Order: sequence, then structure tokens, then C-alpha cells
Amino acid sequence: MSTPSKRRRNAAFAALLMAGTALGGTGLWFAAPQAAQAQDAQHQGAINPSAVSAPRAALPGFGDLVTQVKPAVVTITATENARPEQTSSPFPEGSPQDRMFRRYFGQDDGPSRKAQALGSGFLIDAEGHVVTNNHVVDGATAVTVTLEDGQELKAEIVGRDPRTDLALLKVEAGKPLPFLNLGDSDAARVGDWVVAVGNPYGLGGTVTAGIVSARGRDIHSGPYDDFLQIDASINRGNSGGPLFAQDGSVIGVNTAIFSPSGGSVGIGFAIPSNMVKSVVAQLEASGHVQRGFLGATTQPVDATLAEALSLGKSEGALVAQVQANSPASRAGLRPGDVVTAVGDTAVKSPRDLARAVADLAPGTETSLTALREGSTERLKVKLAALQEDKGAGLAGEEQRQGHARLGVGLATVEQAQHAGADIPAGTKGAVIAQVQPGSPAEDAGLRPGDVILGVGNKPVQSPDQAVSTIRSARGDALALQILRDGQHAYVAVRAPQKG
Repeated sequence: MSTPSKRRRNAAFAALLMAGTALGGTGLWFAAPQAAQAQDAQHQGAINPSAVSAPRAALPGFGDLVTQVKPAVVTITATENARPEQTSSPFPEGSPQDRMFRRYFGQDDGPSRKAQALGSGFLIDAEGHVVTNNHVVDGATAVTVTLEDGQELKAEIVGRDPRTDLALLKVEAGKPLPFLNLGDSDAARVGDWVVAVGNPYGLGGTVTAGIVSARGRDIHSGPYDDFLQIDASINRGNSGGPLFAQDGSVIGVNTAIFSPSGGSVGIGFAIPSNMVKSVVAQLEASGHVQRGFLGATTQPVDATLAEALSLGKSEGALVAQVQANSPASRAGLRPGDVVTAVGDTAVKSPRDLARAVADLAPGTETSLTALREGSTERLKVKLAALQEDKGAGLAGEEQRQGHARLGVGLATVEQAQHAGADIPAGTKGAVIAQVQPGSPAEDAGLRPGDVILGVGNKPVQSPDQAVSTIRSARGDALALQILRDGQHAYVAVRAPQKG
């Protein structure tokens, strides 16, 4: 029979083994010597902890990766002239009180001051080309690049692309510089580890880690949005810095955050490296980016529009307007067509169309696949060059639309023009003169002044024709083509029940 002191010793030893088992879950696993385990098993019937709690491999650290890549990450300092804030004087202009106010409060006549903005960037070749965000250097009168060793170099802006928020700089160091390789962002999977390096809040080289949270994010910053969403901390000053995959390749350029507070809440966005490759190559070659131009304004297809247009599914880019003398008009594209492909590239949304067209060089001949009144059309098109002043007609640009239904009073275009409505001369259609309170039209956002140009793919030239066309429409949904503030759009409408 065991003595009390022996029992206490055995209980204490068993407690040590249990602590080792619990610690095994953290990777700090302790195992008692084999002989001691066997002896304890004989006296206490204890279970060998190694049989039920195998040691877990510790998560790999990022130290080796950071050591490898950090020398090629730089700090960007952009200097610009900033006028003092203007304050309106409440006194008569030129009066002594006015001059006194301007001297002490208005600062209208004060000299401009230098303002500095800090961002991040990274070297992409040994010759000194640096990638950063356009918004980091936009408006700068001077740009300085600070290397990891503290050396400051004046930078030349080789080119900027506001549409993707990318810029390319060039520094002269007098020696080869360490640089990073742009990887394949298409290979990045949701859940993959990523590391961000940059200069948040001017603190200098800072490293954060996380995972890819989502792909293909549209944050409404432009028609080519295709961001990687990450949960690695991104803050002010990280803009333009690299996002690394585990192999040390750059798979994104950190650009934006979503934050109610202004600081990181775990939702950051990076431009995919495959987009960066294309843009940077053009900036290096010519200082600007050339993109194909189609000349059609499009909008998404929701479920009601899909039903109204007999599309079968809510995919494609619905053409709301075609610019005159544009590649789209010359190809025969019409309002009401739903573009489903550019060449062999599928189009499921206006963004898909925008990117597909932009990826093609001006002068490229390709084909558009479009659904028109239940049939498939294949149109040949020769793209033009997108000009900066043609942004309003950019292929794929979405038009905001109300979730419209019926419940309106109609007037002729002539009546509306006589009443002072700003409707372009020659417009044919039916003008919404009244929207009944509480009606489906009011709930949908239709408003007086909207001009109904067509019902489905059938143009209308008067209120009577609009009413008859709506009444003869089949199905529970139809699509109205409207003109509002000079912009064309399609609106899905639930047809009223016939009595």
C-alpha cells in the first residue's frame, strides 16, 4: 500500500505531465523521459501525453523574407506649394478693418508655403525605377526617394496614370540598386499569407502581415477597379508600398483602406501586380498609358432588367448610350444591346467590359458579342484611343439607376420645353410630368423631368405611344430607356397588373 507522501509525489508528477499536454497546443510541448513515463503508468495508470497530443509545427516567421526584400522598399517625400487657407473678410474691401482682418486672419496676401506628403514605393530594377501611387506624387514640385540606408535621392517622375493610381519614378544612385520582382497576382488565393512593407505615419520601414481576404474588389475609385483585399495593417503612408507573397515577389501595390476612423481596421486594398506590370511597362516606354476606346456607356444588369430584356441571367454590360461617330456606333452597337464578350474574353459586368477594352491597344480590331432582342449578334469593331477628356463616355462606366416601376403622368417634349425644361432640341419621347406619391415610380426614384425614350428596344416618340407600348408589353417586367440630365440609362420596371 502506498504511503500518503508517495501518493502526493505521484499526483504532482501527473500534474506536470498534464501541463506538458496543455502546452503542446501552443507548440511549447514538454515530454517526460520514457522511463519515468513507464514507471508512472505502472503506478498511476497515466496516459502517455505523446500518444494524444503530438507537437504542432510553429507558424513560419517572415524574418527571412523581410531581410531579403526590405532594402528595395523606399520612402517617398513629395513637396508641393500650398497656399494658406483663405478666410472671407466681413468688412468692406480695402477698408482699414478689412486690411487688418486679412493681415491677421485672412492670409490672402501671405506667401505660399511648402507642404510635404509621405508615401512608400519600391525599386523594380537596378537602374533606379521606382513604383508608387499616383496620389502620392500628384501635384508635387519635387520628389525625394529615401533608401533603406538613409540615402536621399532626387527623383524624376517618368509617368503617371491617374486611372489606376500608379506612378513611375527614376532615381540616379551611381550604382546598381537592389530591386524586387513583380509576381503573378492571379496566383494569389484567398487565405494566402501576405506581407506589407511601407512607411506608415512617417515611422519608416514597417512590416505588417495578414492574408488575402478577397479578390476582384470594386471600391468605386475608377472603371478598372480589381483590388486585392487584405487584412495586413495598411495606414496613411503605406500608399505605394509593396505587398509580398511568401516567395518574396510583389503581388500588389498597397493603395487604399476602408476605415471609419482613419486608421487600419483590417480592410486594405492593393492593386494587383499583373495590372501594375502592364501600366508600368507603358509608363517606362512613353510616360503615359494608351487604352482602347469603345464609346459606349453601359450599366449593370440586375434581375429585373434581365427579366425585362429576356436575358435568362443577370450578366453582361447593358448599353445605355452609344456616342456618335465612335467605334461602337460604327460597329453597329445599339442602346439595349447587352455585351457578353470582347473577343474571347467573357463580359459579366460593365467593369469586365471596361478592362477588356482598356487592355487592347488603340487601332486593335476585335469582335463584340451582344444579345439583342433574344438573338446573339457578333459585331466587328476597331478601337480608337481613349482620350482623357472622354472619361464620360468610357466603355463600362456605370450609370446610377433607380429601381424603377410605373406610376407617372406624361407630357410631350414640346410641353416640357415650353415650361422651361432643359431638354436637347430634337429629342423624341415622353416626359414624366408627375410622379404619384406613394407609387412604385416614387419608390423607384423616377422623377419629373425624366424623358422616356424607349420601352425595351422599341423607341417611343410621344406619351400616347409610350402608354400603348407599355400596355402591349408582355411579362411582368419591362425596361424603360430614359434621358436624365443629359445621360441615357435603362431602368427596370415592374409592369402594373392588367385588370
